[in-house]
Amino acid sequence: MRITVITGGATAERTVAFAGAAQIVEALRSRGHAVTVVDTVTGLLSSAEEARLLTTAVGREPPVVAELDDRERAMLSNGLAALPSIRDADVLLLCLHAGRGEGGTLQAVLDVIGVPYTGSGALASALAMDKDLSKRLFRAAGVPVPAWFMAPVGAADVTTALGWPVVVKPSRMGSSVGMTLVRSARDLDTAVALARAYDVEVLAEQFIPGRELTVGILGDVPLPVGEIIPKHELFDYECKYTPGMSDEIFPAKLDTALTRQLQELALAAHRALKLGGYSRVDFRLSAEGDIFCLEANTLPGMTRTSLLPQAARAAGIEFPELCERICRLAGNPGSARGG
Repeated sequence: MRITVITGGATAERTVAFAGAAQIVEALRSRGHAVTVVDTVTGLLSSAEEARLLTTAVGREPPVVAELDDRERAMLSNGLAALPSIRDADVLLLCLHAGRGEGGTLQAVLDVIGVPYTGSGALASALAMDKDLSKRLFRAAGVPVPAWFMAPVGAADVTTALGWPVVVKPSRMGSSVGMTLVRSARDLDTAVALARAYDVEVLAEQFIPGRELTVGILGDVPLPVGEIIPKHELFDYECKYTPGMSDEIFPAKLDTALTRQLQELALAAHRALKLGGYSRVDFRLSAEGDIFCLEANTLPGMTRTSLLPQAARAAGIEFPELCERICRLAGNPGSARGG
């Protein structure tokens, strides 16, 4: 296949996207596919640019990318459709996180260009990226979620309805960027300001102490449940991307009934947002045994050590095969795309 990997992006998760793309490109080329790489900010990458940008190093802190925003906007509005590597590809494999690349804007552009691309369509991507809207749809579908408020939120609201500590985070961001576990009222405004640096919409969410669990969906089939045991109280940016800062167990040590329940809820969440191709749905399991859905990821991390590839490996699907399967699941632009 002629596959173009679209990656990079003008978001705080830019280096995460490049790290995943590095692994994807290597895997697909090892299977004989003709692979080119396009950054939504700079365009087609040369071999030298691939060697410089496609590294597995993510770093302990998200990068500063504000100066890239205008360049990405120009690329999506004018430059992308002109690239032969986009127009002539058999499939476009999206390896982007947050922003226009995961939130539906890029998907809408690609629908117009008319080349099949991986993951969910524009509407589903936008719904999943918006944590407030996705939680509403989960709840309507019978998928339990933690209680939450959208900012502005006062300390009295937290005390009365959510309880302390509370998780404050941007509504449309991933990788736990801008997220804070707030333990007292005096720190609430500072946490909201940090989250607002990444998104104008901010939510305060009930903190659920317990086990961190995740379920990948591949082609409308749930993968083995995984458990994440971070070194910090939350599975934050540092724990996600710093080697040794978390332990990940696939499959998770759960009884059969609980495993099946989590997989059914993950599939229900996937379908509630009309997601397509693949996704990853994250949960918390309280000490009392209650399940809470945190979010669905339409373009989950794709380094070899990311959660979705680990879940696939537990199901007997090695990384190169996973990448190929994702490409085969690519939807047709303009058609009804969903799970």
